Amino acid sequence: MCSLLVLFLISLQWLLILPLSSLGLQLHIQDKHVVMENGIVNVTISNPQGMVTGIRFNGIDNLLEVRNKESNRGYWDLVWEGEGSQGKKGTLDRIETTNMTVITQNEEQVELSFTRTWDPSLKGKVVPMKFDKRFIMRNGSSGLYIYAIYERLEGWPAVNVGNMRLVFKLNKDKFHYMAVSENRKREMPLPDDRLSNRSQKLAYPEAVLLVNPVEPQFKGEVDDKYQYSCESKDAILHGWISSSYSDPPTGFWQITPSNEFRSAGPTKQYLTSHVGPTSLTIVHSTHYAGSDLIMKFGSGEPWKKVFGPVFVYVNYLSNGGDGDPRQKLWEDANKQKVKEIQSWPYNFIASKDFPPSDQRGSISGRLMLQDGDRKIPANRAYVGVAPPGDVGSWQTECKSYQFWSRANANGSFSINNIRTGNYNLYAWVPGFIGDYKYDGAISITPGSHTNMDNLVYQPPRDGPTIWQIGFPDRSAAEFYVPDPDPKYINKLYVNHSDRFRQYGLWERYSELYPEGDMVYTVGVSDYRKDWFFAQVTRKNPDNTYQGTTWQVKFKLNKINKSGIYKLRLALATANVVQLQVRVNNPLQASPLFSTGQIGHDNTIARHGIHGLYRLFNVDLQGSLLVEGDNTIFLTQTESVSPFQGIMYDYIRLEGPPSSVS
Repeated sequence: MCSLLVLFLISLQWLLILPLSSLGLQLHIQDKHVVMENGIVNVTISNPQGMVTGIRFNGIDNLLEVRNKESNRGYWDLVWEGEGSQGKKGTLDRIETTNMTVITQNEEQVELSFTRTWDPSLKGKVVPMKFDKRFIMRNGSSGLYIYAIYERLEGWPAVNVGNMRLVFKLNKDKFHYMAVSENRKREMPLPDDRLSNRSQKLAYPEAVLLVNPVEPQFKGEVDDKYQYSCESKDAILHGWISSSYSDPPTGFWQITPSNEFRSAGPTKQYLTSHVGPTSLTIVHSTHYAGSDLIMKFGSGEPWKKVFGPVFVYVNYLSNGGDGDPRQKLWEDANKQKVKEIQSWPYNFIASKDFPPSDQRGSISGRLMLQDGDRKIPANRAYVGVAPPGDVGSWQTECKSYQFWSRANANGSFSINNIRTGNYNLYAWVPGFIGDYKYDGAISITPGSHTNMDNLVYQPPRDGPTIWQIGFPDRSAAEFYVPDPDPKYINKLYVNHSDRFRQYGLWERYSELYPEGDMVYTVGVSDYRKDWFFAQVTRKNPDNTYQGTTWQVKFKLNKINKSGIYKLRLALATANVVQLQVRVNNPLQASPLFSTGQIGHDNTIARHGIHGLYRLFNVDLQGSLLVEGDNTIFLTQTESVSPFQGIMYDYIRLEGPPSSVS
């Protein structure tokens, strides 16, 4: 009966199928390896190092890159700096463990633990943390669940941690097609194409121009891993599809059902997949934020956090049939993504550090906006709970957990499966500036539900809007993003909604404004066409750089000379800059306002369109303004690098409460 079913399935063309298990779930403990298999997938892990060395699936001996060392195929790693370290980038630790334990072994699942601890004899040699890497294989499951528990004990030395991730290096002969999202899928160059004899170095190591690629179709393209970054809320599914003619189309996917363990909230940007072929789950990084997101532990500071689980999912299609098999594999992976999200938090995790749903709590409520005289629902607001802190502190919080949801059109929200602990409730609303924080503390206990009823957020406003530029959504995407230099394109982003991901757009500013800086006239200019997406430095003929001054021109019919006007400057990102404001006198020695030097987001070089959100509120004395023509001068003074600059989110000038303009 079973063999007849198999023959029937094989007879269907382009049907997504998985091998039928006849052997059941098995565990083989060898001298240097541990092998888990369930009749669908076979996974080999080095013993006791805890590195995934092989994934056998559907007749393919190994989906991972066999030419790499066993420690460079599937692994966790982090970058760290100890006390007194002078390194610029820190030390990479690939977290080789020293002990393996079988946690669970039955007919339904196997869970393995690979651990390493720290002691004073290791000071300065390895990161002062304890690691527990877990691998779970379930009966009938086409993949592997992976999570890790990182811990520090009291008395251990201080340490800074920059990046943490789960990495897979796939077989480069087989995996050539990458999928990050529905509109970000493409054939990819080979890693060989990045070698010095096939590529040209560009402005930073991650970006190269492919001048002599193995496949001629990639000639003239830029390859840069940062072009495939994703916001945390969207980095749920990504992966690779094989295009080897000797194998049926096969998919390798990482599914992250929850971002509760990722740093810095739902809009923090992370790397996903890139040329290698490499597949990543980044759980903590300083990318698009800089030093504000270095995880800093003081001497003796204890800590523990669970990262994951992440589901490594594999699928394939039989040969023949109509339609694009890659799209079918992508669609199936999306269906699996939905299943994993619906199953979160998993109830089969053995560690007591990962609480199931009945050991968590929930919050619901409704958020309203009080903007001037009107009160409206906070439509599609981002509402979340994070550790107690200042307003907006969630976007640099990285040691604990965060839980977020989107309000509906009525402002109603519900946040489920929150770990026990004490939190603040935070929110921000597209279309309005600033951050909301609920004044009281929120305690989550097992099985608890907290109804917040109606909450009211009053965004910053002192008076009526005189003019505004942009849309307040913490992104610069609505502004003018130029076409790239034809010499530096990524074909994926030609005529794409994410055109800001092209390489070298910062260089276009000096080309578009060769004689002077941008001038924007309120009521005449259109920010979608006339406001360059980033205020960058100007490149001089001698290859040095200089700061830039942008002008906003506007008319006022009447002035309240004794009143205070308010200039709201919402920044989507800043990278080693100083923004100065002057009014009607660009030569004034002291600016009316200066941010001082701010930001290490490095968003311009990484094609990210936003980093950390910053809001500045500037008082303008009415006596500084005149009836008729006025100009606000926005000067960015720092000018060592082409990557120093600002992306604005939104600018608004408000009149005094009783002013008429």
